[in-house]
Amino acid sequence: MIDKTSPMPLYFQIEEAIKQKIDKGEWESETMIPSEREFAENYEVSRMTVRQAINNLVNEGYLTRRKGKGTFVSAKKIEQKLLGLTSFTEDMKSRGFRPASRLISFQKTTAENRVAKALEIKEGQVIYEIRRVRLANDIPMAFETTYVPADLLELNESHIKQGSLYSEVENAGFVIDYATQSLEASISGEAESEILEITKGAAVLLIKRQTYLTTGRPLELVQSVYRGDRYKFMIDMKR
Repeated sequence: MIDKTSPMPLYFQIEEAIKQKIDKGEWESETMIPSEREFAENYEVSRMTVRQAINNLVNEGYLTRRKGKGTFVSAKKIEQKLLGLTSFTEDMKSRGFRPASRLISFQKTTAENRVAKALEIKEGQVIYEIRRVRLANDIPMAFETTYVPADLLELNESHIKQGSLYSEVENAGFVIDYATQSLEASISGEAESEILEITKGAAVLLIKRQTYLTTGRPLELVQSVYRGDRYKFMIDMKR
């Protein structure tokens, strides 16, 4: 229960009570929590107070709202260490998840200035543009847009649907060397929210990767939107 005589705000006390239930395992991942009305009646507080507590926990990643269904305890985040260059498929398999991709679009197009610079090709040169939803155990994890120079290798839709792009590249005789990657925090727009099955304005990670072959030539430019409630990146640091 909460202490109304405490200097601690009521919404904060409710947050802590919910966190304790989650941390102790009383409420497991994917459990639907009580409604705002039930919380308000139980704690004898206003629904506005309850809503503030729940909003804060959604923003922190403890809870997830599902449109038309309710609010649920978030699933444990998948951790990826920022060491070594692996594909999404390889990374998910190494963690015991079942990786899959849902192809949104696959087309040949011409490189605009920004993409051409990243791939070190001429503006207007033909490239592959691949948009995919990456899934782990059938749960959408990321919305990914990949650009690959069309003169580098021949790709078709079945290649992309069946497996990893990196496997196709290596099967074609190329050797992948390294990548540079940047991460930044953002919030989801309407399109990403619908594709990733999250609420509009939810926390996401924007990731940009440029991958290079051993020849020094850029292989791809990848721009991804990762769900902030399901994914986190880790790095080990030594002094």
